[in-house]
Formats: sequence, structure tokens, C-alpha cells
Amino acid sequence: MGRAFEYRKARKMKRWSSMAKVFTRISKDIIMAVKESGPNPEANSRLKALMQNARDANMPKDNVERAIKRATSKDQADYKEMVYEGYAPHGIAILVETATDNATRTVGNVRSYFNKYNGSLGTSGSVEFMFERKCNFKIPKGTIDLEEFEFEMIDFGVEELFIEHDEDKNLDTIFMYAPFSEYGAITKALEERGLEILTSGFERIPMDTKAVTPEQQADVEKLLEKIEEDEDVQAVYHTMAG
Repeated sequence: MGRAFEYRKARKMKRWSSMAKVFTRISKDIIMAVKESGPNPEANSRLKALMQNARDANMPKDNVERAIKRATSKDQADYKEMVYEGYAPHGIAILVETATDNATRTVGNVRSYFNKYNGSLGTSGSVEFMFERKCNFKIPKGTIDLEEFEFEMIDFGVEELFIEHDEDKNLDTIFMYAPFSEYGAITKALEERGLEILTSGFERIPMDTKAVTPEQQADVEKLLEKIEEDEDVQAVYHTMAG
């Protein structure tokens, strides 16, 4: 197994434990996707993928329809995607992805979290180079021959592929990582093969991680948890090992 697998295994054990937080983040993504390319999922591949993600997260259909309706309302503010970079205590790099209708509020909040927990908010580009941006896909394993399938998907840019067991659905799945730029090509390849895409999305994977003591980890976790509580925050990535 490669670096992406190890990163995912560690990340799955924590983070985004609140279902309400997950639903809020998916709703914001849906609103941005609809505003960008319209409310028809067949003509808006990003919206279609987000609706699949919502189903996999057991997000009620009413919530999805409400987010689409909100996006087409004149009263709905535009969300902008903003990325903030900085350092937690003990030299741990942090990258924060947000979706906000008020960038002044968001950057003020994020800066206050770094300051409160002995971190420092950096300038654009200060830590982003430490992460690789990847796309990911999850499909049902079914009767797929993993070795043959992996050989086939390499041609479409897939770099890492492994089996995961979805305990909630009692289902074996295939999870794939590829460069960010190959998202469209892989989506098309899976759809042409009639394979159901359970989820797809994007992640930033640290190219290197830093080991810390349990006490230092607790310091970093306090900052991460505070950032993740913010309603404007969509995702948080860091270089702490484990």
C-alpha cells in the first residue's frame, strides 16, 4: 500500500464525526456547483458527483433538493472558495479550505484560532507546496477482478487503488487516488463501464509528515478541532504523522 492509503487510514479514524457538519459542507458544495453550472445533474458533472456523495453519507434527499433550490434563489449569497495556510505549534503545517460569503469574517476567525492555540497564519503559498492535490473515487467491489481493473485504470491516471470495507453498508468497495487533473477522465471511464460511483472528490495529501509526541499532538489537535468547528470551513489538512 502507498502513501495515500496510509494517509487515508489515519484520517478515517477521526475528523468530521458530526453528521450535521458533513451535511452542511455537502450543501455548500452543492450550492456552489449549481451556481456555477446549473441545477441539472446530467449537464453538471460536479453536481451529479455531489449528489452521489450525499447519498453515500445518508444525507436526506430533502436536504439535497433544498440546497439546489437555495442555489437558484436570488436571496442566496455567493460562496467563494478561499484557502488559508499556516503553522500549528511544533512546526506542523496546516492548510484550510473554506467556502464563505464573507471573506473578512472568515480570515479573521481563522487567524484568531491560530493565534489562540500558539500557531501562526501564513501567506498564500507558504505551505501549499507541501501537499499534493488528488482526486479520489469509491466504487462497489462487486465481482471486479482487482488486478485486472488496476492495470486498466492506470491508463487513466490512477496511481493507487485498494479495497476498503464500508461497515455502515456492509459492502466491500474499491478506493482510488489519482492526480487532481485526471478527475474528468476517470469519471468518464467509470461511467462508460457502467460502474456506480459511490463517492468522488478531492483531497490534499502531505508529501511528508512530522512525528510528534503525544503532548505535542494534543496541542495540535486543539487547533485543528477549533478550525473544523467553524461553519465556513470545508476541509483541513496537516502534516502531522499518525
